[in-house]
Order: sequence, then C-alpha cells, then structure tokens
Amino acid sequence: MSLSHTAAEYMLSDALLPDPGGSRAKGLRLELPSDRLLKFVTVGLPLFLVSLAFAREFSTGSQISCFSPTNFTGKQSAYVDTACWDSLVHYGFDTEGHAVTKSLWALKVFPYSLLVVAVLMYMPYLLWRYAAAPALHSDLLFIIDELDKSYNRSVRLVQHMRKVQQASAEPERFWEEYERARRERYFEFPLLERYLTCKQHAHSLVFIYILRNLLLLFFLAATCLYLVFLHLNIFFQDEFSCSIKTGLLQAEPHIPPLIPCKLVFFSVFQLISLSIGGVYVLLIPVVIYNALQLCQWDKGLLAVYEMLPAFDLLSRKMLTCPVNDLNVILLFLRANISELTSFSRLNAVSALREATANKQDIDTVVDFMTLLGGLETTKPKHQ
Repeated sequence: MSLSHTAAEYMLSDALLPDPGGSRAKGLRLELPSDRLLKFVTVGLPLFLVSLAFAREFSTGSQISCFSPTNFTGKQSAYVDTACWDSLVHYGFDTEGHAVTKSLWALKVFPYSLLVVAVLMYMPYLLWRYAAAPALHSDLLFIIDELDKSYNRSVRLVQHMRKVQQASAEPERFWEEYERARRERYFEFPLLERYLTCKQHAHSLVFIYILRNLLLLFFLAATCLYLVFLHLNIFFQDEFSCSIKTGLLQAEPHIPPLIPCKLVFFSVFQLISLSIGGVYVLLIPVVIYNALQLCQWDKGLLAVYEMLPAFDLLSRKMLTCPVNDLNVILLFLRANISELTSFSRLNAVSALREATANKQDIDTVVDFMTLLGGLETTKPKHQ
C-alpha cells in the first residue's frame, strides 16, 4: 500500500507547475500579432519606398530635363533646369485660348509627404503604448500569475485531501464533508474571478483599442484619397511648359516664352504611389477585422479554466456585452498563451473529460487529481 501512496504523491507533485525561472514582465506581448503586422507594413512600407526614391535622386542627380534652345550655353541650360525645378509651374492654354497655370509642387513634396504618412501611421501605436500598454501589462501579469497559482492551489488541495482521507477513520464521513464543501463553494478562488468580473465593467482599454483602430483606419483612408487626388490631378502630366521670363530675364528677347520640360522621376513616383495605395486598401479590412474582434467573446480560453474549482464565469452567464476591458484582456491572454503554463495542463484535462465515459466523475481539475491520486475507489459519484 505504501508503494501506491508514494506513486500517487509523485504523480501529484509532478502535476504542480514549476515557478517561472525569470520575470514574466519582459516576455509579455502588448500587441496582437495582427496589430504588429499592421504597424510594420503601414510604417515601414512608405519609409522603404521613400528611401529608394531619395537614393535614386542622389544617384541620378537632376530630376528634371528641360529642352533649352540650341543657342544656350551649358551654364544657361543648367540654369533653366534649376529654375524650372524650383518653380514647377505648368503654363498652358484652355479650350478658349486663355493662358492658365497649374502648380506641380505636389510632385516635389511627394517624398516628404510619405514621411508624414509614416509618422501618422505610427501615432496609433504611440497612443496604445503610452495610454493603454502600462495598465494592460499589470493586468496580464496579475491574471496570468493568478491563473497558474489557482491551478497549483487545486493540486495542493488534492494533496491535502489525500492526507486527510488517509488519516480519517471514517472515509464516508470524509466524502460527505467534501461534497458539502463543493456545494458551499469552499474551493473557490474569489480574488481572480471577482477581478475579471470587475474588468467587465471597465472600458478604458477597449476605448483606447477602438480609438487606435479608428485612427489607423482614418489615416489609411486619408492616404488613399491623397494618392487618388495626385493621380487624378498631377500624376498624368510628366511633361510641362516652363517659363523663365521673370525678374531680370523678363525683358530678354532671345529667351523663348515657354520651355518644354520632362520629369525624369515621374514613373518612379507613379509606381510608389500605386504600391502604397494598393497595400493600404488591402489593409483596411484587416483593421476592420481587428475592431470587430471585440464584438464576440473568446470563450475558448475561459471554458478551459472552468476546470478550476468554482471558476464559472461562463456557466453562471456572467459574460455580458463583449465590448469591455475583459474581452481585450482575453485577446491578449490568447496572444501570450506561451506565458500561461497552466493552460496546456487544463486543456489536456478538459480533453480527457470529453473522452471519459462517465463525464460526471470529472468536473474540475480537483476531480481529475483525485482520480490521479488513487481516490476513485471511495469517491462518490456526483449527481
């Protein structure tokens, strides 16, 4: 008999979760994988393409080529290129023959506008990092620690039950006390459950998360509209007529009124704008999906932890409207599932309960541990 008792003690001791070797604070992810992907693409893509545009400008030199008159010297031709690049004004005529001007300055500031786009795309991340991440970090640390401790408390409870049952002269009396303790909820861990219930009535995290996605959605849409505006008004005019008859040159008779010019970088800017616009349009559904995740509960995680004694957020229907801080915390718990050591253990116990013929024998992890500890011969069936 002592051998079976020793084996049961070893099995129960192995079921305990080891203390985490290092600090969990450094390993917690405070961004969802989809949010991290959005940040990387929305910020990194314009920066990467702008760097290519600047590299091309530095390597090829002038971004404009003007067709100066043949009697112009080299210095005069260089002056024409510089003056037309500085002005970037197209001189033309409308259908009635009246002179009209059209500024092409948007092409000149286009690379710098993409830098502004990258900064704007980074703003929602900064909002989340400084307004929500500190509170979320403390919530996750506490909840993960309590979930693992609750599992260990259940195992230690069974270890104590074995010792009490072995020392009891009346085994039937012991199981009557056990059933009474179950009915009166002596095994519950109220701190964790009440903390999670309190988070159902808080809305600071969910407000900031929704605001973050709305800001990102607004910036994506605004960038797409800006690129559409450029394409409709400017990005179809790679050639323009420039006038240098200003200032001291206004009275010079040998200078033609208009000089034709061509934008060398035009095709590159078109490709950059189409690339950014196409990717941003594809990312808009991803942002909408992230926001819609808050419209339903992630019940799979809490359902596994229903195996803890008297942890019944789902069975007591305490989960109400999903748009609250608890739902945000559940999303981030799912993203930090590797830090939640007890989840894999309880998930295995939950799968075992589904595969057991008499499912009423395993309601909680305490029931599973009592079977594992060899108490099933005297344990009464739950009605």
